[in-house]
Amino acid sequence: MKLSTAVLAAGAAVSLTTAAVGAARLRQDARHQGERNEAIVARNQLDWLAQLSTNPGLAKLWAPEDMDVQEYMQLLQANQLICSLSLRDRLGFVRDERLPFFASMVMNSDVYRRYWARFGDFRAQEAEGDERAERFADALSRAAQAHSHEHPAAA
Repeated sequence: MKLSTAVLAAGAAVSLTTAAVGAARLRQDARHQGERNEAIVARNQLDWLAQLSTNPGLAKLWAPEDMDVQEYMQLLQANQLICSLSLRDRLGFVRDERLPFFASMVMNSDVYRRYWARFGDFRAQEAEGDERAERFADALSRAAQAHSHEHPAAA
């Protein structure tokens, strides 16, 4: 092989490697931007839930007609924890095999079971098409159902 051919081949290899590294970096940057966006949207949602769950006048404007405002505020407080856990899951801080444990711990509390009984179907519909969100909603549904079988009188 001539020296000029070897230099061209080496240059091409370096160029391909640089392009591959650049593409990987762009994918990583896009993923990190998506994670930042998730966190910002979740923060906005948690702030809104905090306002609704502590302000009876505001909660009254949003409460379902058939629900007492105080009950609605309690359910919104439960939703705050569920939203926080959902964000942790979406960002990859909850290992897949640990999600059922967290879901079970959440559903040990009556207020979370009441929240899920009232709004769980809505959360499942909201998750449709998002595999991770569907998995999260399914874990909470299974935990709520398991708890209702363990304690039928309390459900």
